[in-house]
Amino acid sequence: MHAINLQSDRVYGSINGKLTAHLALIFLFPGFFFYQTLLGVGVIRAYLGGYFSVVAFAFLLPLLWYYFAAVKLNRSFFQKTDFYFILFAAYYSSVLAANYAGGSHASIVQRYALVLIFSVDVYTIFRLIDLRDRLFILSATVSLLLMSAITFYFSIDGFFYLRSLDEARNPESLATYQGFARSYIFTFLVVVAIIQSVGGRFLLYGLAVASLFLNGARSEFSAVLFIVPIIELYHTRYKLYLVTLAFFLAIWLAANADAILGMLPETRILQLFDLSHSSSGEAREQLSTDAWRTITQHPILGDFGSYPDGHYAHNILCGWVDFGLIGVIFFVAMLLLPAVRLFINGYFLRTASREFVLAFSFCCIAILWALTAKAVPDMSFGAALGAFAHYQYVTRNRAPG
Repeated sequence: MHAINLQSDRVYGSINGKLTAHLALIFLFPGFFFYQTLLGVGVIRAYLGGYFSVVAFAFLLPLLWYYFAAVKLNRSFFQKTDFYFILFAAYYSSVLAANYAGGSHASIVQRYALVLIFSVDVYTIFRLIDLRDRLFILSATVSLLLMSAITFYFSIDGFFYLRSLDEARNPESLATYQGFARSYIFTFLVVVAIIQSVGGRFLLYGLAVASLFLNGARSEFSAVLFIVPIIELYHTRYKLYLVTLAFFLAIWLAANADAILGMLPETRILQLFDLSHSSSGEAREQLSTDAWRTITQHPILGDFGSYPDGHYAHNILCGWVDFGLIGVIFFVAMLLLPAVRLFINGYFLRTASREFVLAFSFCCIAILWALTAKAVPDMSFGAALGAFAHYQYVTRNRAPG
């Protein structure tokens, strides 16, 4: 057994700090899901607009206050990752400020500014989080089960889409399926990180796959399928046997893919298996082509906002276009180096660590999304780095006991 030493535990387990982080996570992710559900079924009006921005701003200063209070109390709480994240935020902020001062691309600057604020929020949450707090874990688990139940109950013809109910009093504030999926997968990753039972994890995998299949969010659905073997390979002592089993399972699924797909309800998720029939896939491919053309013309500095608002590449190329070569190299290094360090130093250890599972899961998913699905930086970037810095701190301050 290992325990956090008493001196560092006063910082790491600061009642106010971790409580604020726990409340922020519950309110930002499950809270968003529940608010939007009530909005979608017409129970409430959009008193908080779309909700997420309002709540993110409300928690920003308290989270930063407790983070810096922890650093002031114990200098060892401050990790190199913290410094690099602050540097990253400062660089991106300077690019945004320069473009805003130039008087152009205001809507694009605003979008990036919000994402950066959200990333700071999420970074600080996962920096202060306590995965051994029973009340927090219970709250997250119950929230995940409720989100799953809501998804199943309100699905129509195999698709969870509250707009189709036509009950919302303020439909302009109602989130898309992506917002619901974001809330679900962030909560899922927290809960799955603490489950030690193989059976319990597989029940959770099944619940998440079914819920996200009905949701229709292909990025989040793919992320769960991507992370399952990574987590299980980490936990098992018989890694070679698991790899062999996964190999034969993949062959069986490929051989029976048509029959399996034929039994499933029609949904956007099925387009993952045939991108030639996906209008969204074709549009994203064109946006990536446009982004690469811009990069070849402006390889060093990029060309911020050189596209209509919303028509950006849904991958790392958008970061190169808007923040230049330095920005994209910075981003890649910030994600890859923690992932590599986690893999080399922690993936093959005999003693499982819930902090490791959380950090490595977010790193893997953030890399996957940066390559295939999300504009950068995405909130998963902040979560990955915050969880990694938290893992570093907890690991370095363990004492035998």
